[in-house]
Amino acid sequence: MRTKKSHYIQDLILEGEHEHQDFKYQITDARKIARSIAAFANNSGGHLLIGVKDNGNIAGVRSDEEIYMIETAAQMYCRPEQQVSFKVFNINGKSVVKADIPEADEKPVEAPDDNGVWHVYYRVADENVLASRLHERIMSTESEIEESHNAETITFSEREQVLMSYLRDHGGITLEGYMKLAHISEESATKIVVALHSMGVLSLQYHDGRCLIVGN
Repeated sequence: MRTKKSHYIQDLILEGEHEHQDFKYQITDARKIARSIAAFANNSGGHLLIGVKDNGNIAGVRSDEEIYMIETAAQMYCRPEQQVSFKVFNINGKSVVKADIPEADEKPVEAPDDNGVWHVYYRVADENVLASRLHERIMSTESEIEESHNAETITFSEREQVLMSYLRDHGGITLEGYMKLAHISEESATKIVVALHSMGVLSLQYHDGRCLIVGN
């Protein structure tokens, strides 16, 4: 007989891995799991199901050990450190840990790679990807920008009009593509994109390993 808790976990597993959910058979490397924590925190949050194989089968874990490893990852290998909350579910005698990672108040969140070099990670579909420099810049300035822009009353400069016109006609463009299109430097292009993003008139999407600027 399946309990409500069993139904809840099984329903989550049926969703598969996605932007806000990742399966982990077990936690063996605190630095590696820190990348998942950072990626979720830099996005809009998410959760880990520990004790679940990639194919969705429940293997179970020793919950205390897994929680300790994740807490270590969040506190020692995330910069700034992150807070993770836990729930342990007993499914047919096997423990599954659900680790919830909220969206970070302070971005970007960094984690080290296998060589100990710190990077910014972002969650895209069911993967943790390296955030682009443009995305890092946007994340680092989001909390500093006033939310008083009204896109309907903004007069765009020629360089901004070039970008918005291109996005209307073609859908998306890389930062490098915009630099060539408008004949401007990377710094100038970045400042324009950051400003327009803060106004809510464009956003970033990752596609085939590229960070694209797209219109909203």
